Amino acid sequence: MTARRRPRRPGSRPARRAPAGARPGLAAGGSGAADLGWHYLLAVFAFAFAVRLVHVWQLRPAPFFGLTMGDAQSYHAWALQILAGDWLGREVFYQAPLYPYFLGAVYALFGPDLLALRVVQGVLGAASCVLLAVAAGRFFSRPAGIAAGVMLAVYAPAIFFDGLVQKASPGLFLLCAVLALLARLATRPAPVREWLWPGLALGALLLTREHALVFVAVVLGWVAVSVRRRRDGLARAGALVLGLALVILPVAARNAAVGGGFVLTTAQFGPNFYIGNNPAADGTYRPLVFGRGDPRFERQDATRVAERELGAALSPAEVSRYWAGEALEYVRADPVDWLLLTGRKAVLAFNASEVADTEDQLSHADWSAPLRIAGYFWHFGVLAPLAAAGLCLTWRRRRELLLLYCMLGGYTASVVLFAVMARYRFPLVPLLIPFAAAAAVEIPRLAAQAWDRRVGWAGAAAAGALVFCNWPVLSMEDMRAVTALNVGTELQARGRVDEAAAEYRRVLARDPDDALAHSNLGTALAALGRPAEAVEHYERALALAPEDADSHSNLGNALVALDRIDAAVESYRRALAIDPGSVEAHAALGMALHAEGRSEEAVGHLRRARDLGPPTVEILNLLGVALASQERLDEAAVEFRRALAVDPGSAEAHANLGTVYHLQGDMEQAVAQYREALRLDPAAGELQARIDAALAGLGDPR
Repeated sequence: MTARRRPRRPGSRPARRAPAGARPGLAAGGSGAADLGWHYLLAVFAFAFAVRLVHVWQLRPAPFFGLTMGDAQSYHAWALQILAGDWLGREVFYQAPLYPYFLGAVYALFGPDLLALRVVQGVLGAASCVLLAVAAGRFFSRPAGIAAGVMLAVYAPAIFFDGLVQKASPGLFLLCAVLALLARLATRPAPVREWLWPGLALGALLLTREHALVFVAVVLGWVAVSVRRRRDGLARAGALVLGLALVILPVAARNAAVGGGFVLTTAQFGPNFYIGNNPAADGTYRPLVFGRGDPRFERQDATRVAERELGAALSPAEVSRYWAGEALEYVRADPVDWLLLTGRKAVLAFNASEVADTEDQLSHADWSAPLRIAGYFWHFGVLAPLAAAGLCLTWRRRRELLLLYCMLGGYTASVVLFAVMARYRFPLVPLLIPFAAAAAVEIPRLAAQAWDRRVGWAGAAAAGALVFCNWPVLSMEDMRAVTALNVGTELQARGRVDEAAAEYRRVLARDPDDALAHSNLGTALAALGRPAEAVEHYERALALAPEDADSHSNLGNALVALDRIDAAVESYRRALAIDPGSVEAHAALGMALHAEGRSEEAVGHLRRARDLGPPTVEILNLLGVALASQERLDEAAVEFRRALAVDPGSAEAHANLGTVYHLQGDMEQAVAQYREALRLDPAAGELQARIDAALAGLGDPR
């Protein structure tokens, strides 16, 4: 029986047949592949959100759950400032600004509740899975799209990052949105105005992750080469740039207004580039000053060191240029060492280990079954080899998939250009998963058919990547120290010093040669009133890291508590030889010298501490006392008044100023200051005697 066919119309072309040997599956891109169906997408969302909800729920008893550490602490404080009405801020942005505003919005709705925040980020993470499913479905096929969504739903680092107070979660959502929008535009005709939307999404992504600038260049380049008519390409690129500009230009204008220079988004490029490219770099994040990786310190240190080296006050843009210039000078002076360093960073960028910076994945997995289980079988060391197989299997469609290839290559280069950390590498994941999903869909189908040489190439690529990505370079177990140290630091800041000391000891039990753990434990022991033990740990820390200025300064403080003033003075001098701009070391050295009766030298260091500023009540009071001890009463009075300008509620500054007035014979002013000091500190009974003496015009307050 012959199948009936519709007769051809005059002038119509015969239907095109698929070429011999063509198979369905990977070549199924186009408009049909985009239609995954709402029920599939809803199932992906529900599954991903359930995984994240269980993860967050199980994390609640963890000691770090209610703490904000490192970047999280900075973002949290920034969000609270925004809630308090400080919408614009007063300095050029140093960190990407979108996440603090996102936090502020969440806090406005639910209060500063970290559980609620993590649940909201779980919703974002589940939505990211849906968007990635849409993108993979449009680029490849419906089965590949569903597989991509499920893969991201159970990918261990994605679960981990969605549970952190970190910008990785909204950053993933925005990148997946960019991919979904571009996949739609790449696979079906669309009006020029629709190119505005990926521009807006790219702009928001750039305000979340500075590395995203590479995506802007890649997408514009792809538009230029993928459109036959130049006019169409210019129109699409113009719409995309307009969307980008609507988001970015207000931020650049705001930075110019508060900082006096042009900074597109943040002033962090130079320091970050130097951190990844300097003679002491090892490919991972190492702060500009040892032990000061907190973003608050990093900005201060970057500015202080640059201004000290150049001998002038610098704008944020000038500070960034200084550090970028230092990095480029290293590349020029020692290109071989830089190439070796770059090679190491390329290895780290594709290694199975997740390089922690504030919190590590394994410490969270101890409390979370979903994260622990996913971490065993679905991590970067599995994803990258499977994606390598997918890249081989889709090579025939490289023109259609050029955008994905270029985004993957461009972002990899940007990671290697700087330092490698898990959250910096994370945007590679939504670019690799579509290829991994394509491989997961295609390999079983090809295995059931005759031999195809693509299978051989894919197998070889996967095997090579499996060895390369899982080669032991770093130990994730060793990264537990990162979390423990940061938990200890935050507990100590909250006054829970015993618990902090226990965290530091836990680190030292794993690695007795951790200099920072020894130094932090010394600080905790000193706070507990055990300076002799603190000295032992400071000395051990300095034997391991002799250039740690903070440990030298803290050792001096412990020695003062033991009344070993001469040794303390020597420790402070060593600290200042390493870091001449240390306010703490100058102030402590001034105090120690004053205690030894060397007031003139003490005044010099206290003035230096004041001028390095911003001046504190404690430093101004000490400086005033040192000046008064040299009979320089007018100068002392100036410092005490400055102290009261900083804190009008300082009973000590009022009492000291009253003493100066008393010595100068101005009894009326002396009584007024004494009475104010007594009002602020009723327990200071000796003040009443001073008041009586001043009123009677008797006594010697010296």
